Amino acid sequence: MPRYKLVDRSPRFLPVVLAEQIQPGTFEFALDHLVDHELDLSALDAKFSNDEVGASAYDPRVMLKIVLLAYSRGLVSSRSIEHACLHHVQFIAISGDSQPSYTHIAKFVRELKGQIQPLFTQVLLTCDRMGLIGRQMFAIDGVKLPSNASKERSGTHEELKHRAERLDKAADKILELHQAQDAGGDSAQTLDAKRQARVDELRREAQATRDFVARNEPRRNDRGQELKSNVTDPDSAKMATGKGVLQGYAAQAAVDSENQIIVAAEVTGSGSEQHMLLPMIEATAAVRAPDTLITADAGYHSNDNVQALCEAAIPALVADNAMRQRDERFAEQAKHKAKGEVLADKRARGESPNPKVKGFFGTRDFVFHGDNTCTCPAGCTLRSSGALYKVGLYLRQDFKAGASDCTRCAQRAQCIRKPDATRRTVALHTRMPDDPQDPLHRMRQAIDSPRGRRLYSQRIATVEPVFANLRHNKRLSRFTLRGKDKVGTQWRLFCLVHNIEKIANRGERS
Repeated sequence: MPRYKLVDRSPRFLPVVLAEQIQPGTFEFALDHLVDHELDLSALDAKFSNDEVGASAYDPRVMLKIVLLAYSRGLVSSRSIEHACLHHVQFIAISGDSQPSYTHIAKFVRELKGQIQPLFTQVLLTCDRMGLIGRQMFAIDGVKLPSNASKERSGTHEELKHRAERLDKAADKILELHQAQDAGGDSAQTLDAKRQARVDELRREAQATRDFVARNEPRRNDRGQELKSNVTDPDSAKMATGKGVLQGYAAQAAVDSENQIIVAAEVTGSGSEQHMLLPMIEATAAVRAPDTLITADAGYHSNDNVQALCEAAIPALVADNAMRQRDERFAEQAKHKAKGEVLADKRARGESPNPKVKGFFGTRDFVFHGDNTCTCPAGCTLRSSGALYKVGLYLRQDFKAGASDCTRCAQRAQCIRKPDATRRTVALHTRMPDDPQDPLHRMRQAIDSPRGRRLYSQRIATVEPVFANLRHNKRLSRFTLRGKDKVGTQWRLFCLVHNIEKIANRGERS
């Protein structure tokens, strides 16, 4: 029988030189050197006034190193970070065996919101001094991440009031059921405590919902429409993603195309990202050159954004929703899409996947003539005054039928939706001719040109790998804090980890 060396894992004392655990060329070495020699942390020192009296505090430089090293290893919970500081030799080395508790770690991250942006800018300038920022193109994009909030506790104020009523009814139903069992002689003494705890929980949640509605004004968008509010985290929002609806934030990043350095980072509690384009561009002012190209997908496209880019003379390629429809390379993209589940397809054999919807007559069922008239499916004539109304990129012309024609028409039920309406009105939309000086037209021409397509195609390869690194390698699956300021702090800390990782890789290659 072969003999092998003994494998002994019993406890023992091992001589460990902590300074030797931080090796050059590693993330820990770059982080340690950057915090100790490059960053100005005097703002963090100013928070303490214990030079003469009071207990000694944990060095904010050490706390920053601990948090960034933990985020680089996918450790987000303050308790897991505390455990690493006690048992992981790398954390013991970089912290000098400080052993901060999880409460001190959580407090440090929570109170970092006022200093995180200057720290981010200082690291960014260090990247610039090392030649990591090319300034050829900045790609702006966002990733939607769930937050520490429940989407079941979201709704308009009327919906939240209705939810509170439903919670009270659920509590009353539990009490009625228990009283009925007692009256029938079926006493469930072992369930009394559980039922009472559930009733109290429902009552507390209902009261908390009512207090939230009474304390907070409804959230509204630019058009005055009420938005859904969340009782747990009012700054977050419900967002639709490819994997369903989540309650969270849209984390924004502007990434340089040269070495994928994050040059700007922000979060927004809104599913729409249009309002974030100009603030993100403004946030890159410290490192952006006048000829730096800005690229963004269709989620950032709006008339106001394109107009503002044109007035500021900022070179940009912002896609619109019809960009791929104009691109002949996507003409046959449908055949490459994943097919639906065969067993879920209930159509008969040979049936068209998009059959014509049966119901009311639409604009396509009317025949329009060039003399301000059109003919309906029943053969009657609708007339227009000739007035044209501008609606976006189209001109609208309204045609109205005679009241007597619609009254006695046999096809009235298929043509007029409202029973009390007297006549049918149909609108013809005609696209306006393109103005060569219109910013929207110029943007479409730029992005549809061969050069524009070549440059815009680099956007996804610039920004998406950054999100993949943060979400997969750094395990950023959700935000653990609440409130826009705290979530923004956590997002920028992860972005700092990404940029410091780039610095470490550059130092290792050189």
